Amino acid sequence: MRTALLQLSSSDDPATNLATTTARIEGAVAEGAGFVLTPEVTNCVSASRTRQIEVLQHEADDRTLAALRNLAAKRGIWLSIGSLAVKTGDPDGRFANRSFLVDPQGAIVARYDKIHMFDVTVSETETYRESAGYRPGDRAVIAQTPFATLGLSICYDIRFPGLYRALAQAGAEVLLVPSAFSPVTGAAHWQPLLRARAIETGCWVLAAAQCGQHVAVRGKERTTYGHSMAVAPWGEVVAEAGTAPEVLFVDLSRDAVDKARARVPSLTHDRDFEGP
Repeated sequence: MRTALLQLSSSDDPATNLATTTARIEGAVAEGAGFVLTPEVTNCVSASRTRQIEVLQHEADDRTLAALRNLAAKRGIWLSIGSLAVKTGDPDGRFANRSFLVDPQGAIVARYDKIHMFDVTVSETETYRESAGYRPGDRAVIAQTPFATLGLSICYDIRFPGLYRALAQAGAEVLLVPSAFSPVTGAAHWQPLLRARAIETGCWVLAAAQCGQHVAVRGKERTTYGHSMAVAPWGEVVAEAGTAPEVLFVDLSRDAVDKARARVPSLTHDRDFEGP
């Protein structure tokens, strides 16, 4: 399956972001992509809670979701919307960081809410408390497609290998890791983590990422690492972006999954143990 990974630099204006995302998808389809992936928080990159309250919507009303579903149906493609920030009915007002898989008829065939929240102090000047604005999910998700079984995840999840092992042992052949990675942690850990998850599971790992400095109407402007990446099941990096918006293409093959797992069938070698 000809697959396109979109690297974007989304702002805190969903309408502007939608226009850019739509154009990038159209361009990818024109180059033969039948499966297109967007990054984390495709609709809005914002560090301002008040701005998020102002522009985010509930899933049923989200204009980005509706437009991208219509585009998938119009072009007859599979579309992974890496994630959208959406409002919830939670009493504390927290949002959901939610990934959507859309089929060629425009139907949502899978949803995944990010499980692991990025609550870290990267440096004296770079601190994140994702759980203050987003409620964590509690369910791992796989989705069947004609070309592969997909395992869904988002960004910080990549640091929790147990999730990916569970996805692979449940049948996933392709792991999706849409992201908005910090430049500091990205430079140190991004590629090793993605390669490790591919090697451990014998899966394709596809990571569409946000990049650059994100324009903000309100609040501090965020900067993200970029370097969207496609990693083959044996661990080779087969495509990598830089730090500016672009589109990566990769041809997915189930044969590569079968070959990697036949060489090192570690997914079948679990053993019970005691301790520590």
